[in-house]
Amino acid sequence: MGTADEAATIHQSPDFEATLQLLRSADLPISDLTETHMRHFFYLGPPKVPVGLVGVEFHDSDALLRSLVVAPESRSRGAGTQLVEHAETYARDHGAVAIYILTTTAERFFRARGYVTASREHAPVAIKGTAEFSSLCPASSVFLSKRL
Repeated sequence: MGTADEAATIHQSPDFEATLQLLRSADLPISDLTETHMRHFFYLGPPKVPVGLVGVEFHDSDALLRSLVVAPESRSRGAGTQLVEHAETYARDHGAVAIYILTTTAERFFRARGYVTASREHAPVAIKGTAEFSSLCPASSVFLSKRL
């Protein structure tokens, strides 16, 4: 295990295999992820055994927040909030004006952080074109957005 400082510091570009393993453990989609995606992913914990991570995909002036996961033993300690806030700041600093998420399990978490229901029908074309939106996340997923 890493140090307390290591667990609290957000790092960029997690190890690809470690990312896939953590996402698989939470039953989150991985089939479209590549090592290139990792440059816009952030993690907490040791590089080979992250305890939490989140990714950002950029699509014009919109961003898609994806793959937020916190290992069960690290939940309810603020890691998810820390990761989402970092991802939002990163997205805003890179020109995004809105951020979107699809979720089947964390609607309440995101609503508590200012996300609101968005219409799938009126989603930005670039977001609609992502694998996550079009095929990986079930139609029952809640689609949320937040202005940055």
